[in-house]
Amino acid sequence: MPIDLTAVSLTELRYAVAAADERHFGRAARACSVTQPTLSAQVQKLERTLGVRLFERSSKSVHLTPVGAEIVAQARLVLDATEKILDLVQSRREPLSGPLRLGVIPTLSPYLLPWLVPPLRKAFPRLELVFRELKTAELLDELAEHRLDAGILALPVSASGLASAALFDEPFWFVVPRGHALAAKKRVSEADLADERVLLLEDGHCMRDQALAICNRDERAGDERQGDFRATSIETLRHMVAAGMGSTLLPALALTERERNRGDVVALPFAPPAPVRHMALVWRRTHPRPEDFALLAKFVREHLPAAVSPERHAKSSSAAAAHADGGAPSAGARAARK
Repeated sequence: MPIDLTAVSLTELRYAVAAADERHFGRAARACSVTQPTLSAQVQKLERTLGVRLFERSSKSVHLTPVGAEIVAQARLVLDATEKILDLVQSRREPLSGPLRLGVIPTLSPYLLPWLVPPLRKAFPRLELVFRELKTAELLDELAEHRLDAGILALPVSASGLASAALFDEPFWFVVPRGHALAAKKRVSEADLADERVLLLEDGHCMRDQALAICNRDERAGDERQGDFRATSIETLRHMVAAGMGSTLLPALALTERERNRGDVVALPFAPPAPVRHMALVWRRTHPRPEDFALLAKFVREHLPAAVSPERHAKSSSAAAAHADGGAPSAGARAARK
């Protein structure tokens, strides 16, 4: 018996995707702002129409069946296509308006958003920003899965099908406890870091790879100077340095004026050419709003704080975010010294 796909609604597909994401009908219902019975009934109706079971249900959770996983993957594409239709209409009416889902890496978001969001909202009051704080790999996954429209991260990254617009260069500073042998120096060099125990972020943060590159250390070689401490955030690194556990590298936007002026920890700039990380806005090449992303990137470059400078090659590129190095330490750490 043929299946009548005209009986399948976008609402049913949206509820099925939410249930797959949440793995729980109650949480999915809350995410969709409906009651659980309503969501469950719509998912069951979809299953009856298609003639297959999408989920294995238990009292505590739901799990996709093999065919359910394939159908939900196609449902995401259908929903994304409908969003593109709405986005196209909205973007033609007014630039930078309507919903925009933006991912930002966690070593940047607490320091970027406070100075970016207020002027952005003032300039584009109809823009509905939804922010997600994600590590680079997670951000790229959500871009590929159409859960995000764009992301702000450090180049290079290993991914295909992306376009990018350069935003700014953010220099790294070397941070030591007050009273450290290097604290009195005006500037440090890479040679000064040779015997230091440099505290790093945990795996998954691109800043960890960048820090290893600046220190000229190969994690695979089991460098004992790093020890076994791995922080989950920049703030943890800051407090561990203040406690005398070692030193670290911090990006410029994460530094406070007190730290620059000899607080509990001392932040030291690098002698030129200082290592930097290259921050960029990235999005899928197939996204229907490239003009909006170019406008957003231009706005960011025109509203930078004094701690960073516009990226020297601030042009959009379909290849700048895709590199064959598999996400190796950023060119911001090495190329800036060449």
